[in-house]
Amino acid sequence: MATLLRSKLSNVATSVSNKSQAKVSGMFARMGFQAATDEEAVGFAHCDDLDFEHRQGLQMDILKAEGEPGGEEGAEPPVEGDIHYQRGGAPLPPSGSKDQGMGAGGEFGGHDKPKITAWEAGWNVTNAIQGMFVLGLPYAILHGGYLGLFLIIFAAVVCCYTGKILIACLYEENEDGEVVRVRDSYVAIANACCAPRFPTLGGRVVNVAQIIELVMTCILYVVVSGNLMYNSFPGLPVSQKSWSIIATAVLLPCAFLKNLKAVSKFSLLCTLAHFVINILVIAYCLSRARDWAWEKVKFYIDVKKFPISIGIIVFSYTSQIFLPSLEGNMQQPSEFHCMMNWTHIAACVLKGLFALVAYLTWADETKEVITDNLPGSIRAVVNIFLVAKALLSYPLPFFAAVEVLEKSLFQEGSRAFFPACYGGDGRLKSWGLTLRCALVVFTLLMAIYVPHFALLMGLTGSLTGAGLCFLLPSLFHLRLLWRKLLWHQVFFDVAIFVIGGICSVSGFVHSLEGLIEAYRTNAED
Repeated sequence: MATLLRSKLSNVATSVSNKSQAKVSGMFARMGFQAATDEEAVGFAHCDDLDFEHRQGLQMDILKAEGEPGGEEGAEPPVEGDIHYQRGGAPLPPSGSKDQGMGAGGEFGGHDKPKITAWEAGWNVTNAIQGMFVLGLPYAILHGGYLGLFLIIFAAVVCCYTGKILIACLYEENEDGEVVRVRDSYVAIANACCAPRFPTLGGRVVNVAQIIELVMTCILYVVVSGNLMYNSFPGLPVSQKSWSIIATAVLLPCAFLKNLKAVSKFSLLCTLAHFVINILVIAYCLSRARDWAWEKVKFYIDVKKFPISIGIIVFSYTSQIFLPSLEGNMQQPSEFHCMMNWTHIAACVLKGLFALVAYLTWADETKEVITDNLPGSIRAVVNIFLVAKALLSYPLPFFAAVEVLEKSLFQEGSRAFFPACYGGDGRLKSWGLTLRCALVVFTLLMAIYVPHFALLMGLTGSLTGAGLCFLLPSLFHLRLLWRKLLWHQVFFDVAIFVIGGICSVSGFVHSLEGLIEAYRTNAED
C-alpha cells in the first residue's frame, strides 16, 4: 500500500511539473526568447508571474488526481511550490506550447518543444546585458576615470555571483539528501523568505520593482528616440520634445497588443543591428587612435556625478529577474554556472573596451548617448537604426508591465482590487484599453519633462537594478541557506549587501537631485 501511494503521489508531482515546464517554455516561445530575445526587457515580468498561474494549475491538477478512480482519499496534497526535478537527474519530457498569444485567457501546453541548450541560454543572457543601454557607459567613464572601468568589472563579477546564488535559492535538499528544485521564480523565492508571517510580501516587493524597471525602460526608449532624432537632424525646426511625441504616436498601437508574436520576430534583427552599430562606433574610434586623450583618464571621481555612473553601469547588467525561468528551461541546468561565467566575462570585456575607446576618442566632449558624438553623416545613419531598434524594443517591456498590472490589480479573483480588464469572450474592455493608453501617455510625459537619458538610467539602476541584482539575491541567500554557507560565502553576501545598499542609496539620491534640477531648468525654459 505504501509503495502504491508513493507511486501515485510521484505520478501527480511529475504531471504537474511537466505542465509547469510547458507553461514556462510556452511563455518564452511567445516572446521570441528561445532563439533571440531583445536585450533589456525580455520577460522581466512574465517569468515571475508564472508562480500565480503555477499555483492555480497545481490546485486543479491535485483536485483532478483526487477524483480519479483508485485515488487515495486521505492523501495530503503537496504544499505550494513543492514541485521538484532533480539537478543532473533523469531528463524531463520536452515541454510544449500552443501557438497562441499571451493575452487574456491564453493557455500553455500542447505541441512538444525542446528545452534550450547552454549556448542558447547564454545568447539570451548576452542579449539582456549587452543591450543598447551600453551607449551610456562612456558617459560613466567621463565622471569616474579608471574607477569607472573598475566598476564595470566589479559589477560583472557581482552580478554573475548574485545570479548563481539566486538560482541556489530555488533548490533544497530532500529527505534522501538529493538537491531538488522546489521553487520556480524570483517571486517564489521572495515569498519563501517572508513566510510564514508575511507569505506574499516578498512577491509584492519584487513585482513593484519589476513594474518600476519596466516602465522606466519604456521611458528610456522614448527619451533615447527623441534624443537621437533631434541630434540626427539638427537643421529641422523640430525640438527633442516634438520628436518624442512623434515616437510615442508611432508606439500608441502597442496599447492594442494581445500578444508579442509579431513583434518578437524582429528581435534577432534588432540584436544583430545593434552589434553592427557597436562595431561601427568602435571602428570610427579606432580610426582616430592617434588623437586619443590618454591623459584625460585619471584616478579621480566626480563626487556629484559618479554615483549616477554607478546606476548606469548596474542597469546595463540587469538580468536576474528572468534567470530562474531561464535555468529551469535549460536541457542541462548543471551548466548554468559555466554559462554565467563566460557570458559575464564577455560582457565585461566588451563593455570595458567600448566605454574606454569611446571616451578616449571624445574625452571631455563625451555625451550622454555616445552616438551623438559621431560626425553628422555617420550619426544620422547610425541613429536612425538605433531609433528603429528602440521603437521595436518598446512593446516588450510595455506588454510585460501591462500584464503585471492586470494580473496584480485587475485579474478576477480574491487577489484583485478592480474588475477584470477582459470580458467573457476574451476581448479587452474599453476601460482596460484606456489604462494601456494612459501608460503610453505617461511614458511620453516623463520623457518630455525629464529628457535626460543618463539621469533616468542612473536612477533606475540605483533604485531597482541594485535592488534586484545586489541586495535581494544576497539577502535571500543568507535567509534561505545560511545554515549551509561557509564563512567566506557569508562574508561575500554581507559585503555585497552593504556595498550594494550604499551604492543604491547614493546613486538614487544624486540621480534624484539631478532630475529635480533638470525639471526646474525645463520649467524655467
